[in-house]
Amino acid sequence: MTKRTNYYNDLLVDYSKPELVSNELAVKLLRNAEMYLSLRNDTLPETSLEYSLEQVEQENKHWWPTHCEALRQGRGDILAGEYANNLVYFCADGPFYGRTAATDREVNRWAILAQPSVTIAWPIIMFNGEVIYSEWNCFDDETNEVIAKGNETLLRRGHRGACYLKCEQLSFYRDVYASEELLYWIRRSPN
Repeated sequence: MTKRTNYYNDLLVDYSKPELVSNELAVKLLRNAEMYLSLRNDTLPETSLEYSLEQVEQENKHWWPTHCEALRQGRGDILAGEYANNLVYFCADGPFYGRTAATDREVNRWAILAQPSVTIAWPIIMFNGEVIYSEWNCFDDETNEVIAKGNETLLRRGHRGACYLKCEQLSFYRDVYASEELLYWIRRSPN
């Protein structure tokens, strides 16, 4: 029998299950996310001997838990900041070109996936240089029903380059559009 893979062996936190991380770790991850955003260049950096795909992959592995926590915490400011200005976002109701167009569409999704009493988990995560592939599912904490699931492929050129291509397949089983209350919550400023 083939040995099964724990996709989180090399990562700081395991987001494969809907278990929450401690408040202290969540705060640390969100601070790290803000620091990574400050490293982003306005133009996509070239890969080279000085900025290799191996380094990009390591940076993506450090970034991944911060991305997961930002989504769980409904930090739309961080999620939007993770995108390059010239992001290309392919999905069923896309394509969307540019950070503003993509985030204007995604804010509904973020609000649904990060709403109170719902927890998102990423059971599969894989890295190869600047390529990040994940499969996710979102659970209602009270009923245990899966309210949404999907997969995504990101091209992220490490902390300097941010995410410049996102391809996503989503299936929502309830709440296709977020309520005004949830949209307010996801757009709020951090405390």
